[in-house]
Amino acid sequence: MKIVYKLMLGAMFFVGMNNTQAQENSLQDVFTQSYYSEKQGNYTLAISAMKKVYDANSYEINLRLGWLSYSAGLYKESLNYYQIAVGIMPYSVEAKLGLVYPAAALGNMTQVMDAYKKILEIDPQNTTANYRMGYVFYDKKDYQSAFSYFEKVVNLYPFGYDGLLMFAWTNYQLGKTREAKVLFNKVLLLSPNDASALEGLALIK
Repeated sequence: MKIVYKLMLGAMFFVGMNNTQAQENSLQDVFTQSYYSEKQGNYTLAISAMKKVYDANSYEINLRLGWLSYSAGLYKESLNYYQIAVGIMPYSVEAKLGLVYPAAALGNMTQVMDAYKKILEIDPQNTTANYRMGYVFYDKKDYQSAFSYFEKVVNLYPFGYDGLLMFAWTNYQLGKTREAKVLFNKVLLLSPNDASALEGLALIK
C-alpha cells in the first residue's frame, strides 16, 4: 500500500506540475499577443487579450493593463489598474511611476505629487522622481523648492542634459546668474547651439 500511495502522490505531483506549466505557457502566450497588438497600435485587442486571463492578485497583469489602458486613452481604468498593482507591491517604484501618467492626464496633480513623494521615500536618489518634482515646482514658480530637486539630479548625473538645463534655468530665476552661466555653457557642450541654453545666456548678457 505504501508503494501505491507513493506512486499516487508522484502522479498527482506531475499532474500539478504539468497544469502549472500549461498555465504559465498560456499566460506567456497572452502577453506575447498583447505586445504584438500594441505594436500594431490595436490597444483594444491588446487589452481584450489581457482581460481574458485577468487576475486581481496578479501584479504583472494589472501593471500591463494600466499601461495599455493609458495608451488607449482610458485614464480612469488605467489609474485603477495601477492602484491595484501598487496595492499588491507597495514598494514598487515602476507601478507608482506608471500611476503618474493617468493621474496627470486626469489633471490630478495632488495624486501625481503624492506618487513622486512616495517614490522618494522608497528611493531618495530616484532621478526621474526628483527631476519631475523639480519640474512641477518650477512650473509653479516655486524656484527654491525646484532648486533642491534639480540640484540632486545634477549631483547624480553631472553631465545629463535635462537636469543641467533645468538647473541652469532655476539658478537664473533665483538670480544666481554666475552659476546659471556656467550651467548653460555645460549644456552647450552636450547640445551645441541649444536654443534654450543660448536664450538663457542672452538674458544674462
